Amino acid sequence: MNLTKAIEHYHSLLTPDIAAESQAQMEEIQHKGGMFFGTRPLCSVLRPRFLSTAQYHFLQQALATMMPAFNKATHAALHHDAIRQQLRLVDWEEKLIHFDHGYAAASPLGRMDEFYMPNMQDDSLGSLAMTEYNAEVPAAPAYNALLTEMFSLMPIMREFEKTYEVRPLHARHHTLNVLQDCYNQWLGGSNASNLAAKPRIGILDWKEVPTYSEFVMFRDFFIQHGYECEICDPREVTYENGKLLTPSGFHITLIYKRVLWSEWVERGGLDQPSIQAVLDRNVCVVNPPRCKLMHKKASFAVLSDEQNAHLFSAAELRAIHSYIPWTRVVEERRTQVMGKDIDLVPYISANKDQLVLKPNDDYGGKGVILGWTVDQSTWDGMLQDYLKEPAIVQHRVPVPSEPYPSYADGKLYVIDRMLDTDPYLFYGTHMSGCLTRLSTAALLNVTSGGGSTVPTVIVEER
Repeated sequence: MNLTKAIEHYHSLLTPDIAAESQAQMEEIQHKGGMFFGTRPLCSVLRPRFLSTAQYHFLQQALATMMPAFNKATHAALHHDAIRQQLRLVDWEEKLIHFDHGYAAASPLGRMDEFYMPNMQDDSLGSLAMTEYNAEVPAAPAYNALLTEMFSLMPIMREFEKTYEVRPLHARHHTLNVLQDCYNQWLGGSNASNLAAKPRIGILDWKEVPTYSEFVMFRDFFIQHGYECEICDPREVTYENGKLLTPSGFHITLIYKRVLWSEWVERGGLDQPSIQAVLDRNVCVVNPPRCKLMHKKASFAVLSDEQNAHLFSAAELRAIHSYIPWTRVVEERRTQVMGKDIDLVPYISANKDQLVLKPNDDYGGKGVILGWTVDQSTWDGMLQDYLKEPAIVQHRVPVPSEPYPSYADGKLYVIDRMLDTDPYLFYGTHMSGCLTRLSTAALLNVTSGGGSTVPTVIVEER
């Protein structure tokens, strides 16, 4: 499979008429479907992300070999203070991670953020670097589903599919299946009677967040499949007689948590109605507090650090060395880089062009410093700041780029855009579906003002 050939063929089909018609249809569908991140349309380009079957299976296999290591690290952190201290938890996290949330997985819904550089000329699998694990509240499975459907009906895709087979990668239904499975376990098992018990779902987050439009998509999807559901703000729910209620009186039995645990606790405390209902085991919550262990960016330091090698099997260590960039918690210490002993802080200062600094628990690219984009004094200043608050340092990884077409002012533009590869994870074990984000800026993140979200599809020549 030659992806370059497929991309070039796709672009060759974008005649002025087809490009204009496809752009108009894309704008209309996004407007009618509420497909916006805040006020920005989700997608601004005219091509999905292409992968071959072999490349998609490579991503699945890579995660299948990596996730046991993350799960071992979770277990070790729960049972060993020395491991848990490396994650730099705050006080309320230390308290809640031991809460029995009622089902097996610590992070039943997740997403791994990666940079994948396949060989575009054939099915050679290329290189892969996993840089962050969104173990808490992965966004965009519903966005991805609607974007996939949008592209499948565009004039350009109608022409392209005469030569190439295009297979979508869905993740939205897996989200619902996970919610139902977790609820079954929370009720006390997965026997036949429990399988018939559908949760009453509350999608919980602040009503002003830019991803609110996706909550509406999920609510409609859940209702379409026979589940009662409301979108609710943590500030507006009440807890009465063991029932968590929305302002309309809707009784929530399962929280599909889209609010971040840190914001949820810090804004309202542990005694607010929604959290108290969770702690009283009167409502099921997905994902649980324990997801914070691997959601911390320091989880990559736990896996990468030579002092923790004894936790993992030989196969897991090979996977860690293959897919996890060198990562350490920012602190005064001695450690190793490629087997060589170093003093960490001077090493960070002296090698800024090959390093990235990240706060331990933030999102949307906040606080991320790409060393090669700042001067030495700025870098050293941030290093000193991050010695005072939990943060990690990570080796720079190659960022892939591909040409993507866009249409504006009556003209077609094909511009190289950087992209990441963000597979969805379910039950903390396996991958299905994939988010792709594009940007012309070095920091690929929609929240931080990145360019576009596109669906990922499998492409094979007919």
